[in-house]
Amino acid sequence: MRPDETKVVDTRGRFIQALRNGRELNDATWTSGRILLSNKRVVMAATGGKRTVPLDAVDSVGGRFDVNQRVATVSDYLALHLNGGDDVILLSPADEYEEFERDVFGALLHYDQFLARHPAVEGGVVQNTEWEQCRIKVEPEAVSVATVTGKFVEIRLDDIGDTMTGVRKVLDEERRVIEVEHSDEGTSVQTYLSGPDRQIGFLTSLLRKGEEQSDTAIELSDTDKQVLTALYSGVEPFDIPEFLGLEVDRVEKLFERLIDHNVVDEVRIRHEVELNAKGRSIASDAIQDQ
Repeated sequence: MRPDETKVVDTRGRFIQALRNGRELNDATWTSGRILLSNKRVVMAATGGKRTVPLDAVDSVGGRFDVNQRVATVSDYLALHLNGGDDVILLSPADEYEEFERDVFGALLHYDQFLARHPAVEGGVVQNTEWEQCRIKVEPEAVSVATVTGKFVEIRLDDIGDTMTGVRKVLDEERRVIEVEHSDEGTSVQTYLSGPDRQIGFLTSLLRKGEEQSDTAIELSDTDKQVLTALYSGVEPFDIPEFLGLEVDRVEKLFERLIDHNVVDEVRIRHEVELNAKGRSIASDAIQDQ
């Protein structure tokens, strides 16, 4: 390896080229071998030789690309889209797929300069914070943001309520921005992140994977949503009965139901709770529907 190159992962697995020059390779087969990831490139080595893909050639990551039955039967693989999407390579490590996926995103994101506003929104109120230069590091369960002024923000991937992208004015320039909703010391906040378009695309893909972990499709009653909305608005759990005009025992049962559905987290028995990502997302939607 070159002096400026650092090994990130060295593992066994399978790889396959599913798209070449814009054409799907329907007869492609998996090749077993060694997958080496560094901060500069991915190397796929097998008995027939090796192929090197510079990370600079990767345009996007993720998505199913089932060109044939051999690929479709593999549950976990990572798709690397190269050369403007004309080429696609699939990587399937032998074990610890999620860890491998995080390592790939980490290698793509760790060495680029970003800008952050935190908190841009806190408790539903827009804050007068400034954009700061920052570094982003992908941890096993979180995206860590460290600003040049010493501010540290942890965005847990299982605690993301919503992720949106758009164009905003950043330091007098129109730039692509990610708005990610999460919690910070029990308070619902939004952190804004901006950077080069390519890296913002990688980061958006990673954060939306976290958002999918927090998504829910459970059926909630109007009263359930009133409880979540009250918590979202800052009402303390012990004040919920009086705030909503409900009996204490009924609120206790509602809390138990919401805990069972993983919409709120129990802080202590009988019963103090706080919203998690699922609950914040549902409460936010309920407020918008009013």
